[in-house]
Amino acid sequence: MCRGLLTEDQPPDRSAPTRPRAARTKGHAAMTRSASGRSRTSPAKRPRRRERANTARTQPAMHARPGRAVIVRARFAVALCAGLWALYMTTVAVTLARGEALTSVWHLLGTILFLASVTVLTFSACMYLLARAGALPRFENHRRARRADIDTFSAENPVRVLALVPSYAEDPALVRMSLWSAALQEVPHLRVVLLLDDPPASSDPAVTERLDATRALAVEIAEALHPVRTAARAVIDDIVWHPDAVVDVARVADVYDRATAWLRRMAASEPAATNVERFFVERVLRSLADDLDASAAALREAGEDPGYALDKRRALQLLRRVSSIFSVETDVFERKRYASLSHEATKAMNLNAYLGLVGGRHRLRVAGAAATESLRSPEERYEIVEVPECDLVLTLDADSQLLPEYALRLIHQLHQPGNERVAVIQTPYSAYRGTQTRIERLAGATTDLQHIVHQGLTAFSATFWVGANAIIRRAALEDLRRSTVEDGIEVVRFIQGVTVIEDTESSIDIVDHGWSLWNYPERLSYSTTPSDFGSLVIQRRRWANGGLLVLPRLHALAFQRRASGHPLTLIERMLRANYLGSIAWVTVGLLVLMTVLPLDGELVSAVLLLIALPYFIEMARDLRYLGYRRIDVIGIYGLNLLLVAVNLAGTMASIAQALSGGTSAFARTPKVDTRTPAGALYVLAPLAIGAGSALVGVRAASEGAWPAAAFAALTALCIGGAVVRLIGVRSAISDIWNGWLEWIWVDAPVPTREPQGEHARQPWRRVLEDGVLEPTGALR
Repeated sequence: MCRGLLTEDQPPDRSAPTRPRAARTKGHAAMTRSASGRSRTSPAKRPRRRERANTARTQPAMHARPGRAVIVRARFAVALCAGLWALYMTTVAVTLARGEALTSVWHLLGTILFLASVTVLTFSACMYLLARAGALPRFENHRRARRADIDTFSAENPVRVLALVPSYAEDPALVRMSLWSAALQEVPHLRVVLLLDDPPASSDPAVTERLDATRALAVEIAEALHPVRTAARAVIDDIVWHPDAVVDVARVADVYDRATAWLRRMAASEPAATNVERFFVERVLRSLADDLDASAAALREAGEDPGYALDKRRALQLLRRVSSIFSVETDVFERKRYASLSHEATKAMNLNAYLGLVGGRHRLRVAGAAATESLRSPEERYEIVEVPECDLVLTLDADSQLLPEYALRLIHQLHQPGNERVAVIQTPYSAYRGTQTRIERLAGATTDLQHIVHQGLTAFSATFWVGANAIIRRAALEDLRRSTVEDGIEVVRFIQGVTVIEDTESSIDIVDHGWSLWNYPERLSYSTTPSDFGSLVIQRRRWANGGLLVLPRLHALAFQRRASGHPLTLIERMLRANYLGSIAWVTVGLLVLMTVLPLDGELVSAVLLLIALPYFIEMARDLRYLGYRRIDVIGIYGLNLLLVAVNLAGTMASIAQALSGGTSAFARTPKVDTRTPAGALYVLAPLAIGAGSALVGVRAASEGAWPAAAFAALTALCIGGAVVRLIGVRSAISDIWNGWLEWIWVDAPVPTREPQGEHARQPWRRVLEDGVLEPTGALR
């Protein structure tokens, strides 16, 4: 644990160059590979043009309360979408009833495939509309708990919170802001641990510099907070040791003034070049300073009232609030330093390794000690690691930030009557405002739409854990605990991590053990959004990989709950199934609708086009509600068309993992200033889809199927516009050209060297220890 003292009441010094970028390091280059695996990073920086419109506005934590008319319209939209689908199926039945409509086997197969695609797309649209219909009443009925009630709860319930921030090859500047947002949470007993998952040593000076800067963050935070914490505790001790004295209101206000001044000095010294940095300055530092300043002003005004006397109990609550904000223990833990822990390269195992140490004192073997056994004593090859017990675990991604009241309000809600079996409470993260690229703004809009969907899932008890942030009960984690022995090492798993979407997978485990999950209906957490197409490809391909693998577990859970007499509701099963599988079947359904024209376009009617109308109208309303423009719904449709090949690749990866029984590699989303190249296939695929849609449109127009021609033309235009506006013509050509070079490039054969180890010098040892090995050929 890192503790330190500062001689002056000053915020951390930001003048020193402590923000080395990791964009050119080997660790980052490995994560920005194109489809063939060869790293190609564009040497030029992306052009940065801040997006116009209202996305730069400050977004309040509280959702605007929708009126009753809005809620009624939301419920009506669900029924309208389902009713239009039923009407369409009726018209199809009439069409097929006319003789000789299905005279060909290909007509029959095409018709079945087309109608199935329409059905699954309608189902997913209805699930979106249903989720938002559940979210809106939650926004209307939500009322914040009174500050005095929360302060009383915190004083009477000293909850121990362990905040874990897993990080791998991250920019120290991003990690720093995440750690600070966690450290400034108003929790009396808070311990923040950075789980640094990079290899502990590197031959690359740039990587070593980045690691040293990241490791220094824990000490910086602990030392910087010490002076304000000391001042607050001095006043607390004075009140406690002099119970008969009258509380000086001005002295309590002075503590708040000092904390406010400290936060504002720190905010003034912070960089604010990017939207993430501006968010940290405005929404984390200055908003907390304004809150404390308002309390100080209220205290001084109350002190001027001759009839007011500050109660000692309330005075201690107010002072402990400041003490809680500035009291934190910080630490850095690197599991790859120890041979006693698993080095499996996943975020889930990074968390599992530390969670397995909580509440104990452990003797861990230092990794690589065997190679220097003759140079170190037995005791030097081990380290004692002691991790205190905790009641709650707060997880936060290294590219995310929390508003100051996140932990305070979620913990208070978690301990309300009726929430005893809530294992995970969270606020689904929102996108940072003030984006600089068009694709980042539209991708952020989809993130904010998903925030509404997740809030609606809670209304129907179908919540999923969103891994960027959460507060988890320690007791629930212990129920999930599983121990195995792998390569002679005991491996403890709380988060199983079979898929790359470990949070979604763990949600089913949590429900299976009789716990529940809950979304707090406010915006209290934010996370980064990819700012170019290449980064977005990596992120969305990972999101699309794993849902199909979890679907059978949902079916098993439903069967088990039905057998136990506590069945899942039909709505919960539908919402959960759609959440897990919609990426797969919506992708296939869109491909079918864009390329298949059954019965010469007779099935593409005006009624079919109307089915999607409630979905797009309500999504446009949601975009406006979230601070975007209604017309952005067209851009989102184009973005989704761009990602058809990406989602299909993730779906195929899930199928391959199910057939092979292996695991998928975790691909981290790059956060770099240079453009991340996308694979050539991910650029060519939307172009091919657009060309195919144009051909279908021409054919439909020539046959007089005008609804089909209109749909195909709109699809082709949206894809073309998305390629030009979201990827960029030059970037698309560059990615295609690089893909061509990688395809024709043949690496020169690397001459193999004879092994120089001990076994090579002593062949007899290999025979005695390994036995005689027969030569084997490669399977071709």
